[in-house]
Amino acid sequence: MPAAPLSRQEIEDGLVDLPGWSLEGDRIACAYRLHDHFAAAAFVLHIAAIQNELNHHSDLTLGYNTVSLSVNTHDAGGAVTGNDLALAARVAAIAPGHHVR
Repeated sequence: MPAAPLSRQEIEDGLVDLPGWSLEGDRIACAYRLHDHFAAAAFVLHIAAIQNELNHHSDLTLGYNTVSLSVNTHDAGGAVTGNDLALAARVAAIAPGHHVR
């Protein structure tokens, strides 16, 4: 059974404890700045491992020393669900203080 879409208020409430994460259209998103390219690439690998564990995947963009993520739930018609907030929380937990927006 697909996850249920969250209301705008539920999403905003869920983002309160996720520094740097915001609602952007029909997705939640965050960008992280790390020390250098190697650190950013390693961060992408950590995110990929989390996504595989959760079986829930974001769009990832790797820059020189930045990693940007955006996510929604395809099975819920492209809406934000609790799965997206759970993924964001796991990513935020491994990169405290590195968000840039």
